[in-house]
Amino acid sequence: MSDSGVPAGSEIEVDVVIVGAGPAGLTAGYLLSKAGKSVAIIEKDATYVGGISRTVEHEGYRFDIGGHRFFSKSQAVVDLWNEILPDDFIQRPRMSRIYYEGKFYSYPLRAFEALRNLGVLRSTACMLSYGWAKLYPIKDVRSFEDWTSNQFGKKLYSIFFKTYTEKVWGMPCDQMSADWAAQRIKGLSLWGAVTDGLKRSLGLNKRPNDGQAVKTLLETFRYPRLGPGMMWDAARDRIEERGGRVFMGHALKQLHSDGDGGWRLTANGPQGELVIRAAHAISSAPMRELAARLHPLPESTIKASNLKYRDFLTVALMIRSDDLFPDNWIYIHDSKVQVGRVQNFRSWSPEMVPDESVACVGLEYFCFEGDGLWSMSDAKLVELAKREMAILGLVAPEKVIGGAVVRQEKAYPVYDETYAANVDAMRTELEEKHPTLHLVGRNGMHRYNNQDHAMMTAMLTAENILAGQRIYDTWCVNEDAEYHEAGDEGAQKVLPESSSRGPVTEDQAAALASVREVPQRIVDDRRKVA
Repeated sequence: MSDSGVPAGSEIEVDVVIVGAGPAGLTAGYLLSKAGKSVAIIEKDATYVGGISRTVEHEGYRFDIGGHRFFSKSQAVVDLWNEILPDDFIQRPRMSRIYYEGKFYSYPLRAFEALRNLGVLRSTACMLSYGWAKLYPIKDVRSFEDWTSNQFGKKLYSIFFKTYTEKVWGMPCDQMSADWAAQRIKGLSLWGAVTDGLKRSLGLNKRPNDGQAVKTLLETFRYPRLGPGMMWDAARDRIEERGGRVFMGHALKQLHSDGDGGWRLTANGPQGELVIRAAHAISSAPMRELAARLHPLPESTIKASNLKYRDFLTVALMIRSDDLFPDNWIYIHDSKVQVGRVQNFRSWSPEMVPDESVACVGLEYFCFEGDGLWSMSDAKLVELAKREMAILGLVAPEKVIGGAVVRQEKAYPVYDETYAANVDAMRTELEEKHPTLHLVGRNGMHRYNNQDHAMMTAMLTAENILAGQRIYDTWCVNEDAEYHEAGDEGAQKVLPESSSRGPVTEDQAAALASVREVPQRIVDDRRKVA
């Protein structure tokens, strides 16, 4: 049982103190405790470990916050998953589609299929729009809207790119950089789709291409039978079995340097203030929050305070019905509703939904903490979700028999025009002044990463601490790598032991490469964007 409270004024001493019990913090705690180090972890959530990878339970129904496929090209990460949770993985079919005006479209998008589903009149309008874009392209391409309209025409852009993208990132597409569009939308050619589709209809081409450059996406994936939180509950239990302590409901108050390389952490908990002294500190807390709680305050605090985040919330609905669709989730490309994505929790694991006669779905809303959606009451959010499911034609409101809301703050680090300089200032100062303070994970490093990347930053940090020196660069990321789940799990093997020190190995780099592209806001004089 995790420590939910300690006597007021308690003070403990450990080798390593860790802020945050998400995948990065728990991975570091697991490996360090396994190596014989004493560890203490503070987690501000009073109930769940796992961070954004937690599994929330409500009346026997389990909700995955965001959807987490357990896949990595790094064999070391796969091995660690198997070590922590050896008997509880299941193999699940992968399926995600786009939903637009009552019809489903393949994801990744197949343009010929899209034109067919749109019907004769709308497809004709799309092709005319495409032809216009080819004859009269936007010459000064600055934005996501410019680039995508040139590639596919305004009509297809407005249907399949504009609405969903703006829901997720909370900014207009004409203010997002064109560079992100070029990186994000690879290999899809509308003209190639049409000619390829016509050839296949005449029996001249059997390739199932539809203008999409062939990419082998996973057809199945592994998943803990009770959701991703099962993995991190197990990691917490293993840490505590080795004498480590996980303090739930404890929020970081201050991380104070003792001047000799050590740390004094204070946290506010249910029973008052907790003090932890440690030789090393690992933080997966949002970089902005850490900067404000460090003492002495770093010179980069002002820059770090400018870092921004995108938040989201999940509204889970229990519906007296068969499953509404077989997908793990569907993307909602419809401006009539605010929902951006709908998960089907039974498609992740049948054990997530205890009643076979009930479908359980999660409507995901992307927002900013404190805005209208975020501040809406749970009851009103459930009613909104019911209305929007009816607008989409997916379910009648009277079939909904229950609902629950889960809010996730700081889900996505925002890459604005100043974030890179702000992050670099913080990183540089801490590495120079505080080599025993280590930043890990998505929010700790302000990087929009996958679960295996967060874990690998913690794995390398643990290696550095055990070695007593910085032998690995945890920020070493291959910027050209694709984050999509393609290829074979564990395809990158660990290199021989003789090459396991110094620069990261091929296996480690495979996980560190799983950082996602994020749109950046442009400064466009034509539109006077600030």
